[in-house]
Amino acid sequence: MCVLCGELVMHVHWTDQPLHDVEYRNKTTITAGEGQRDRRRLRIRRVAIANKILDYYGLNIRDWNGSKFVIADKKGNSKIVHDLGGMWKTASDMCHKEMDPLDPGFLKAIQEGA
Repeated sequence: MCVLCGELVMHVHWTDQPLHDVEYRNKTTITAGEGQRDRRRLRIRRVAIANKILDYYGLNIRDWNGSKFVIADKKGNSKIVHDLGGMWKTASDMCHKEMDPLDPGFLKAIQEGA
Protein backbone atom coordinates (compact mmCIF):
# COMPACT_ATOMS: atom_id res chain seq x y z
CA MET A 1 0.00 0.00 0.00
CA CYS A 2 1.21 3.47 -0.82
CA VAL A 3 1.79 5.38 2.42
CA LEU A 4 1.06 8.72 0.75
CA CYS A 5 -2.18 8.02 -1.07
CA GLY A 6 -3.41 4.87 0.75
CA GLU A 7 -3.90 3.05 -2.53
CA LEU A 8 -2.99 -0.57 -3.10
CA VAL A 9 -0.17 -0.86 -5.62
CA MET A 10 -0.83 -4.28 -7.12
CA HIS A 11 -1.08 -3.65 -10.82
CA VAL A 12 2.08 -3.39 -12.91
CA HIS A 13 1.43 -1.78 -16.29
CA TRP A 14 2.80 -3.64 -19.30
CA THR A 15 5.28 -0.83 -19.98
CA ASP A 16 6.94 -1.56 -16.64
CA GLN A 17 7.35 -5.27 -17.30
CA PRO A 18 10.52 -6.55 -19.00
CA LEU A 19 8.60 -8.48 -21.66
CA HIS A 20 11.60 -8.31 -24.00
CA ASP A 21 13.49 -10.61 -21.59
CA VAL A 22 12.91 -14.24 -22.64
CA GLU A 23 13.79 -15.57 -19.17
CA TYR A 24 11.22 -13.26 -17.58
CA ARG A 25 8.48 -14.32 -20.00
CA ASN A 26 9.08 -18.01 -19.27
CA LYS A 27 8.80 -17.67 -15.49
CA THR A 28 5.76 -19.13 -13.76
CA THR A 29 6.40 -17.25 -10.50
CA ILE A 30 7.66 -13.70 -10.20
CA THR A 31 9.08 -12.49 -6.89
CA ALA A 32 8.18 -8.99 -5.73
CA GLY A 33 11.10 -6.63 -6.28
CA GLU A 34 12.79 -8.95 -8.75
CA GLY A 35 14.57 -6.95 -11.45
CA GLN A 36 13.69 -3.72 -9.65
CA ARG A 37 16.93 -1.98 -10.62
CA ASP A 38 16.42 -2.66 -14.34
CA ARG A 39 12.73 -1.73 -14.13
CA ARG A 40 13.55 1.62 -12.51
CA ARG A 41 16.32 2.33 -15.05
CA LEU A 42 13.95 1.67 -17.96
CA ARG A 43 11.24 3.73 -16.29
CA ILE A 44 13.59 6.73 -16.00
CA ARG A 45 14.48 6.35 -19.67
CA ARG A 46 10.79 6.32 -20.64
CA VAL A 47 10.20 9.47 -18.58
CA ALA A 48 13.04 11.23 -20.44
CA ILE A 49 11.50 10.29 -23.79
CA ALA A 50 8.01 11.32 -22.68
CA ASN A 51 9.39 14.68 -21.52
CA LYS A 52 10.76 15.37 -25.01
CA ILE A 53 7.24 14.90 -26.34
CA LEU A 54 5.39 16.73 -23.56
CA ASP A 55 7.74 19.72 -23.66
CA TYR A 56 6.15 20.76 -26.96
CA TYR A 57 2.83 21.08 -25.13
CA GLY A 58 4.28 22.94 -22.13
CA LEU A 59 4.10 19.93 -19.83
CA ASN A 60 6.52 17.64 -18.06
CA ILE A 61 6.31 14.29 -16.35
CA ARG A 62 8.26 12.80 -13.48
CA ASP A 63 8.37 9.43 -11.81
CA TRP A 64 6.77 9.22 -8.40
CA ASN A 65 8.38 6.53 -6.28
CA GLY A 66 8.46 3.99 -9.10
CA SER A 67 4.70 3.41 -8.99
CA LYS A 68 3.00 6.44 -10.55
CA PHE A 69 3.79 9.52 -12.61
CA VAL A 70 3.10 13.21 -12.01
CA ILE A 71 2.32 15.43 -14.99
CA ALA A 72 2.73 19.16 -14.43
CA ASP A 73 2.29 22.31 -16.47
CA LYS A 74 4.21 25.57 -16.24
CA LYS A 75 1.47 27.17 -14.11
CA GLY A 76 2.05 24.70 -11.28
CA ASN A 77 -0.95 22.46 -11.92
CA SER A 78 -0.24 18.76 -11.61
CA LYS A 79 -2.06 15.46 -11.88
CA ILE A 80 -1.14 11.92 -10.96
CA VAL A 81 -1.35 9.17 -13.58
CA HIS A 82 -0.94 5.48 -12.86
CA ASP A 83 0.94 4.53 -16.01
CA LEU A 84 2.17 5.88 -19.34
CA GLY A 85 -1.00 4.65 -21.02
CA GLY A 86 -2.99 7.16 -18.98
CA MET A 87 -0.52 9.93 -19.65
CA TRP A 88 -1.94 10.88 -23.05
CA LYS A 89 -5.51 11.65 -21.99
CA THR A 90 -4.38 13.54 -18.90
CA ALA A 91 -1.79 15.53 -20.83
CA SER A 92 -4.33 16.38 -23.51
CA ASP A 93 -6.79 17.59 -20.86
CA MET A 94 -4.14 19.67 -19.10
CA CYS A 95 -2.97 21.50 -22.21
CA HIS A 96 -6.55 21.87 -23.53
CA LYS A 97 -5.43 20.57 -26.88
CA GLU A 98 -5.66 17.33 -28.82
CA MET A 99 -2.20 15.77 -28.92
CA ASP A 100 -1.51 14.81 -32.52
CA PRO A 101 1.75 12.91 -33.15
CA LEU A 102 1.52 13.82 -36.85
CA ASP A 103 1.11 17.56 -36.31
CA PRO A 104 3.71 19.23 -38.58
CA GLY A 105 4.69 21.74 -35.88
CA PHE A 106 5.24 18.94 -33.38
CA LEU A 107 7.29 16.87 -35.84
CA LYS A 108 9.43 19.89 -36.68
CA ALA A 109 10.05 20.63 -32.98
CA ILE A 110 11.04 17.00 -32.32
CA GLN A 111 13.42 16.95 -35.28
CA GLU A 112 15.05 20.21 -34.20
CA GLY A 113 15.45 18.94 -30.66
CA ALA A 114 17.01 15.64 -31.73
